[in-house]
Order: sequence, then C-alpha cells, then structure tokens
Amino acid sequence: MAIYDFTVLNTKKQPVSLAEYKGKVLLVVNTATGCGFTPQYEALESLYKKYQEQGLVILDFPCNQFGSQAPGTEEEIVSFCQLKYNVSFPQFAKIEVNGENESPLFTYLKEQAPTEEYHGLAAKGTGAMLKKISKTYNKENDIRWNFTKFLIDREGNVVGRYAPTTKPEDIEKDVLKLL
Repeated sequence: MAIYDFTVLNTKKQPVSLAEYKGKVLLVVNTATGCGFTPQYEALESLYKKYQEQGLVILDFPCNQFGSQAPGTEEEIVSFCQLKYNVSFPQFAKIEVNGENESPLFTYLKEQAPTEEYHGLAAKGTGAMLKKISKTYNKENDIRWNFTKFLIDREGNVVGRYAPTTKPEDIEKDVLKLL
C-alpha cells in the first residue's frame, strides 16, 4: 500500500485519487477553522505559493474531532479559508483522523509516521495538554489535535510528522530538501 493508492473526497464529495499527485512533494494537514492553530493557514498558503512551481502541494483535510473546531459544511469551510487566508491549495471533504470512522488515508499516515515531536518547553507543554483534552486520542500513534502535518516525498514516502505546534515555516527546510 502506498499513498497513491488512496482515494479521498473533494469538497464537492467527488472522488479524487491521490495518484494525481505522483511526483509531487506533499504536505498533508488535518485542519480546523475555529482552532487556536487556524492562523497557520496563512503560513501554509505562503509556503504553497513559494514552492508550488517546484512541486509542493498542500492537501487540506478539515476535521471536526477536536473540540468541534471545524463546524459547518465544506462549502462554508472553503469560503472561510479563501476569504480570511486566501487559500488556494487543494481542500477536501471533512474527515475523521482517529477512531472507528477514521479515514484510511490517516490510518496509513499514522502507521508510516507514528509520532510527532514537540520542540521546546512550551511546545512540549502544549502537546501534553492536547493529549489530555483530546477525546479521540486513544492509541499512542493517534493524532492529538488539529494541524498535525505529514510530509511526503516525490516517491510517496512519508518522511515526517509534525506536531500542531510546529509552524509551517519551521518545516520549510525539510520541504526544500525534498524539492
């Protein structure tokens, strides 16, 4: 099984094969529009604009599992992201990233990169807090909160998992290595 074997739904609930992104560097993110990390959309868009011509694609998967912070329909989420953050990277239908109804894509991503690192005392404290308040965090490799990021190389290998506290600009050096 490889990342290109998965099919996901776009914001209009139409199937999209991730094989469309073969040969690209991917940054897969579970997002939310009402989260303390939501301003990361701005940095994600900046990273995308800066490197999309070189092959970077950011894939946005809204998830309402963490504090119900992704309310609304896909249409409302897309509208919010475009109006507030000028988002132009691909956005997909809402999914679940943990539990009984988790997306097979995220099951795969978590298997490939089971843990994320929290750097610095503040980030480690935030990580411990998120672990405690997340109602869907049950297994060690589960996603703790919104804006967990997975970096995938041009061959489809998951090469990194980043904590919600990791800012997109702090991933740039890793993206550059893959481009």
